[in-house]
Amino acid sequence: MKLWWGWTCVLLLSLLALSESRAEAQGDLDLEMEDEMVEDMVEDREDSAEIEGEAEMEVEAEEEKGTDANVSFQVTYKTPVPIGEVYFSETFDDGSLDRWQVSKTMKEDADDEIAKYDGKWSVEQLKENKVPGDMGLVLKSRAKHHAIASLLDRPFLFRDDALVVQYEVNFQDGIDCGGAYIKLLSDEDDLDLDQFNDRTSYTIMFGPDKCGEDYKLHFIFRHRSPLNKDLEEKHAKRPDVDLKKFYTDKKTHLYTLVLNPDNSYEILVDQSSVSRGSLLHDVVPPVNPTKEIDDPTDSKPEDWDERAKIPDPEAVKPDNWDEEAPATIQDPDAVKPEGWLDDEPEFVADPAADKPDDWDEEMDGEWEAPQVPNPVCETAPGCGQWKPPTINNPQYKGKWKAPLVDNPHYQGVWSPRKIQNPDYFEDLAPFQMTSFRAVGLELWSMTSEIYFDNFIITSYKEVADRWAGDSWGLKKLVASANEPGVFSQLTMAAEERPWLWVVYILTVGLPIGLTVLFCWPKKSDDDYVYKKVDPPKPDVEEEEEEDEEEEEEEMGDQAAEAKATESPKPAEEKKEKAEEESGAAGGDSVEDEEDDEEEEDEGEEEEETKSNEAASDDVSAEQKVEADDGGHSVGDGHKQAVRKRRVRKD
Repeated sequence: MKLWWGWTCVLLLSLLALSESRAEAQGDLDLEMEDEMVEDMVEDREDSAEIEGEAEMEVEAEEEKGTDANVSFQVTYKTPVPIGEVYFSETFDDGSLDRWQVSKTMKEDADDEIAKYDGKWSVEQLKENKVPGDMGLVLKSRAKHHAIASLLDRPFLFRDDALVVQYEVNFQDGIDCGGAYIKLLSDEDDLDLDQFNDRTSYTIMFGPDKCGEDYKLHFIFRHRSPLNKDLEEKHAKRPDVDLKKFYTDKKTHLYTLVLNPDNSYEILVDQSSVSRGSLLHDVVPPVNPTKEIDDPTDSKPEDWDERAKIPDPEAVKPDNWDEEAPATIQDPDAVKPEGWLDDEPEFVADPAADKPDDWDEEMDGEWEAPQVPNPVCETAPGCGQWKPPTINNPQYKGKWKAPLVDNPHYQGVWSPRKIQNPDYFEDLAPFQMTSFRAVGLELWSMTSEIYFDNFIITSYKEVADRWAGDSWGLKKLVASANEPGVFSQLTMAAEERPWLWVVYILTVGLPIGLTVLFCWPKKSDDDYVYKKVDPPKPDVEEEEEEDEEEEEEEMGDQAAEAKATESPKPAEEKKEKAEEESGAAGGDSVEDEEDDEEEEDEGEEEEETKSNEAASDDVSAEQKVEADDGGHSVGDGHKQAVRKRRVRKD
């Protein structure tokens, strides 16, 4: 048994060691795969550079800038170049904002102190998990209005091609209240980027926004009515996933919006879909208004009865209904406690209080010392006038009201009649929005250090994915390589949610407890000492009484026969009889010794299970001896021997 448990423990430890080694091997493999991905990205960018013929940052320039201490492995970064048709792309890797225009206007309907768009912008590297050579646009001011915009290479027209908008955001210091969304500015004649503000006409607004505990991911488009040409904002439904981690983990996240000519849309974060739907059915308010509306001129008639229940007009208040009875009364069974001080007030003037020196009785009135609890009442049940406590009045019923019954004149809830909607229209192609020709950031934020990078607008999802692989993919690899270990992450999570410590303890302690329970060596069966137990004994008392009764009867019969046939016997007969009796007694003693030896042997060999069989064997042996001897006196002696043996056994 001990050997079996030992081998079981060895097997479990071997499996544990094997799993650890495989985990380490998998980690090495993942690191190798990451290195290969980096090399592939570098090669792809080199190929794209050759195809496009544009200049890239060289490795020597990167070495001059140095390697960041936070990067656990060296990566070679080169400015990504879009492969395919694009309307706009921006990496900020040249370190300048020559392509962008900072707004110089004022915000309307705001105080003069904060109305100006004077928030600062800068082109910098990431504060953490930076990729050498990669730059981005950073919002530097807090509690200020920021506005900056740039023209597209050419306007985007909503016709037969899809729209793909993609960019990166990193809340480097977290976010308290503010946004990081972009606006696609409509292609209008009066568009002036120097005057870009919150009232500038836009076609689409897309991106993250947060204030308090409300985490949003906006997708808003402005739809123009085909009847009156009015513009109305349409808000897409909220994503189905929890967005909190994208605002708090201080990592760079990739936001993508895809609009298709079939009116479908999809929103992705880090290339994973978080929301999708239709421009016709999944926006609020809906694109197409209802065909019928309530008649604004219709009003409810004065005699319209909307009461479903009314008081029973035939109900009568019972005669014993007392509406004047109080809700509570004094307890009639209450008794004033002994020692209650009726003559002592509950509060007395503070004897230690003195009138202030500046007290003016003409202005402030007569001075009175403040009241303090009466010290005499501290040792008594109470002071002052005693009043019995109040209890609920069993006779209280309150004001009588007639029970409610169905209203026979009930007409239902009134609603105005429906009429045709004069503003009704049906637009089956809301995708065909107003064209746009600029992209801008118009933000108010209570937190600074918001990082933007790698804007791209195209009609092909594959182009945006390739662009993300050459830019955001490197940031993701660096951030993954610099992440803390598993134990550090668990500790950080438990600091935010202390109840996780219970989960950790159960997760670790339960397997250990089960392992100890099943693998701990148990005591071998050979170590146990078994106590010899006497075999069960037959009830010899009843048998002994029966034998004595039979013996007495036989002796009585023999005495009667001897008396009836008594005659003088010669001395020789008496002598022979004495010898026979002595021989019978000797035979009995020999038989007793043999029986005792047989019982000891049988008790050692079969102990408990065959004790009853041993007794039966002894009886059969005695019967056999009796048959061999054939003497009456010997038979009587044999019975006595059996009885004695049973008594000794007991």
